[in-house]
Amino acid sequence: MADISAIFFILLIIGIAFPAMLTALWLLFPALISRAHARVEKTPMQTFWMGLVIVVAVTIPIVILLALPFGPAKFIGWILLGASLAISSIGSAGIAAHLGARLSKHTAVSPLSGFVRGSVILELAAFFPLIGWLFVWIPMLIIAFGATGFALLNWNPREKPQPVAATIPTQA
Repeated sequence: MADISAIFFILLIIGIAFPAMLTALWLLFPALISRAHARVEKTPMQTFWMGLVIVVAVTIPIVILLALPFGPAKFIGWILLGASLAISSIGSAGIAAHLGARLSKHTAVSPLSGFVRGSVILELAAFFPLIGWLFVWIPMLIIAFGATGFALLNWNPREKPQPVAATIPTQA
């Protein structure tokens, strides 16, 4: 019975800590998170492909380091894995900001409340068994890596040129 209670409370703590961590990132690094949010909002497919490249580029050295029968190499592999997932939370905060902005557009909530609600929605959608694990968590993790890469490289999406209204000269 104690094992079940321990697992339940660990999941509860993680469930509370994830939105709190994303909110702290949003409040501490607003420019970085807004760049990630802009990428997720304006160029989601480019963000996905950039994330896929980053995930492959990070996964290969991690797998090699963890497969080596040398303790310090395994330690460096685990550190690299943890650091890459921690840094990808910048992109996760960008995704939560996007969800919060869309939620704020449809309801009368403050930007902070929308962001927290967006992060809770992101967390609960990824927590849903099987469907959330495969079709929400994995694509969102890849998009988070891409948004983080774009935000850290300061590559903002290009603004689409606005069509200029033609003026017809009038005769005086």
